[in-house]
Amino acid sequence: MRLRGRAMTRPDMALFLAMTAGSSPTPWLLSIASALARFGPWLSAAVMLGAGLRHRDERGYLLALLCMAAIASLVAHALASTLGYPRPFMLGLTPSHLPHGGSDGLPSTHATVMGLVAFGLLVRRPLRWYGLAAMVLALATGWARIHVGVHFPLDVVAGLGLAAALLTGFLALQWQLRIRLGAQPVAPPLTPPAIAPSHREKPLP
Repeated sequence: MRLRGRAMTRPDMALFLAMTAGSSPTPWLLSIASALARFGPWLSAAVMLGAGLRHRDERGYLLALLCMAAIASLVAHALASTLGYPRPFMLGLTPSHLPHGGSDGLPSTHATVMGLVAFGLLVRRPLRWYGLAAMVLALATGWARIHVGVHFPLDVVAGLGLAAALLTGFLALQWQLRIRLGAQPVAPPLTPPAIAPSHREKPLP
């Protein structure tokens, strides 16, 4: 009863009920949503792989972005466990049309990781087209996971917000490290440099 009461006070309940497949899904739409919910992250990884194959000079950044995504996944899991907001099917609001465990859902780990990858690609000028593709995949996967009943809309929005915050923090840290490593002090000369006279000194009268 306490969990259902928490669900009924959610500000995104009406939007969720409009987006979810519910107990009477449309078969073809549910098939698309199920495929996206399962394979969306792999498609996002394929976008990163394509970017690495086409832009060799960006491979270092892409590897760092991959490490950021792994950290973001851990942060999202920890935050969801701390907040303790259950998923829709756990509350009996809808059947789960995707096999899923009983872990908490706010924020969405999929939205966090895929959003971080998309934002990370968008902030690099040579990779922005890949970033647009990754963002479309992130949004489509977010919709799909709402439709199959494993997330509320606010879970996805919170995941994207967390991704933006984490990426901002990572980039700020990288910027600070570059400044500190690049601003090496210049050692002062041991002796002052000789100054060549510009004209002959006139003898005193």
